[in-house]
Amino acid sequence: MISAGPIIILLGLSAILSVAAIGVSLFAVWRAQILVVLSDERARAGLKQCQETGVALQKVLDGQAERLELVEQQPPEAASPAVPRAGLNLCKRSQALRMHRQGDPPDRIAATLEVPLQEVDLLLKVHRIVIGKL
Repeated sequence: MISAGPIIILLGLSAILSVAAIGVSLFAVWRAQILVVLSDERARAGLKQCQETGVALQKVLDGQAERLELVEQQPPEAASPAVPRAGLNLCKRSQALRMHRQGDPPDRIAATLEVPLQEVDLLLKVHRIVIGKL
């Protein structure tokens, strides 16, 4: 017959190990619950921050939409880019030289042909140089 001493020791050790395993398991479950609660709190804080940011962005967007509506309601500005006027084309050059030969002053030639006075002066100077070289 086997003595009861070693069996009791083995049963005692296995009971101690079982209780220790149950204790470690309970500690692990308790710690997991704490981690779940902490992560849930962090997620709620992050969600709240996202909602606050969303509200702030919506306010900014609404303000920009109002500004855009105001701009769209304003009449367009009358200042359009200036269309460059045509300079002295061949026809206007001929008319300017003809008027000069008839004795018209450069300012009258410029006003009649609707060209800048500087262009008429330049044309007459170039004409004098060309005529002088002939």
